[in-house]
Amino acid sequence: MNAAIYARVSTRDKGQDTENQLRELRGFAERLGYSVYKEYTDQESGAKADRPAFKQLFQDAHQRRFDVVLFWALDRFSREGVAETLGYLQNLSVSGVQFKSFTEQYLDSTGIFKDAIISILATIAKQERVRLSERTKAGLAKTVAKGTVLGAPTKSTDVIEQVRALKATGISNQAIAKAMQISPSTVAKYTSK
Repeated sequence: MNAAIYARVSTRDKGQDTENQLRELRGFAERLGYSVYKEYTDQESGAKADRPAFKQLFQDAHQRRFDVVLFWALDRFSREGVAETLGYLQNLSVSGVQFKSFTEQYLDSTGIFKDAIISILATIAKQERVRLSERTKAGLAKTVAKGTVLGAPTKSTDVIEQVRALKATGISNQAIAKAMQISPSTVAKYTSK
């Protein structure tokens, strides 16, 4: 089985490099009987997906250049949040590539608990989305309670009349929006019947 190794340290981790992770992951691959196809390393924050080696890893996974990805720990793989990280793991699975964490033995899609692991992570991701939604709603309710009116501000009667007059001449919403320096959706809002 061909393995890809992914290692990452944050740019904030002064003086650290990926060599400690790589050494352990190479030994891990050898003990499992895997051949190492390639090592992908980033010195970037795991809170963003725009990491060069991370992106290359997924391009190569999509082309099935390896069978399994080995990484030190899930937080070394991604720190974007549960939902995003689950998405990455599911993308690997869809590409036919398995994953295995060195320090977290339960994160292993090569064994019989593959479906259980994905289900658990999906449930956690769903709960994270629910909590985020609840916090957002609570924040909006607090803002409304303080007297803030939500939504886009309404336009003055003069602006609305001018938009409708221009529309009556047959000018497109885009042209009206550009001329009046407002959005096309605002034009549509005041000209739709």
